[in-house]
Amino acid sequence: MTIARRHLLRLAATAAAVPAFTLRAAALDYPNHAVRLVIGFPPGGPTDIYGRLIAQWLSQRLGQPFVVENKPGAGSTIGVSEVVHSPADGYTLLLVSTSAAISASFYPHLDFELTRDIAPVSGISLVPMVMVLHPSVPAKTVPEFIAYAKANPGKINMASVGNGTTPQLAGELFKMMAGVDLLHVPYRGAAPALTDLLAGRAQVMFEAMATLVAYIKDGKLRALAVTLPQRSPIFPDVPSVAEFLPGYEAAVWFGIGAPKKTPADVVALLNKEINAGLDDPTVSARLNDLGGNMLKGPPSEFEKHFVGDTEKWAKVIKAANIKPE
Repeated sequence: MTIARRHLLRLAATAAAVPAFTLRAAALDYPNHAVRLVIGFPPGGPTDIYGRLIAQWLSQRLGQPFVVENKPGAGSTIGVSEVVHSPADGYTLLLVSTSAAISASFYPHLDFELTRDIAPVSGISLVPMVMVLHPSVPAKTVPEFIAYAKANPGKINMASVGNGTTPQLAGELFKMMAGVDLLHVPYRGAAPALTDLLAGRAQVMFEAMATLVAYIKDGKLRALAVTLPQRSPIFPDVPSVAEFLPGYEAAVWFGIGAPKKTPADVVALLNKEINAGLDDPTVSARLNDLGGNMLKGPPSEFEKHFVGDTEKWAKVIKAANIKPE
């Protein structure tokens, strides 16, 4: 081998190593300025609360401001699109939730593909829902409700916080697996849906546990089942839907995502620090107050929810022919 050729090979090897070195160097210096955390919902809602809690924690841990930017609209897809089209350098992150997984197939003609264009960084919380009935409904158990619904097809109103939302999809999955015909009545948020449910104008609803706890404890609503496979410590006597319909599972989850090609070292650092936050007594106490279970673990653990629910809800949306209004 000639000296010139050896020299060229060394140069080629050095050039090939530069991108990897650059990414590692960037990660070691990360973050050296403010980081954006995009939330696809308005301020004040549960998604915003989770995002600001984690942003505050990361700001304290990493010494740079993690600034929340609310980009609401279209089931959080406007916020997702903002992140997808941002540089993959770790300085734009996404508060991703079940809503994004549903909206990925609910809204047509999106300019991104969620699981292709967003990388899971870390889970934050998994929030169970509760299937509740108005006390006028005679059923006391899931099998009794299924029998009652089959005897009254299309006559039972199922309230939800809106078309294409996680609570509606939880109800649609129940309808499919139980073989019942419930009339879906979408509302513009939890408040009007609960108003009609409490008044008896709607008879059944699937909703986040934190929203319903007070009404259940006061006896104004009857908790029939929780939507995660395991029972909730808040209502240990309330069974899970899966105890009667094996395989049923529906929940609201929250986590952090990033543009797909974000450096692995940056993702690993963020994952480590978010998990440290979930172990922190102050942060974990706040998350428990919101009714959630810690969603700790590596990015691959969050990916199971992130990818799995995107695929699952796409099938339910197609089977139930759910479309934007």
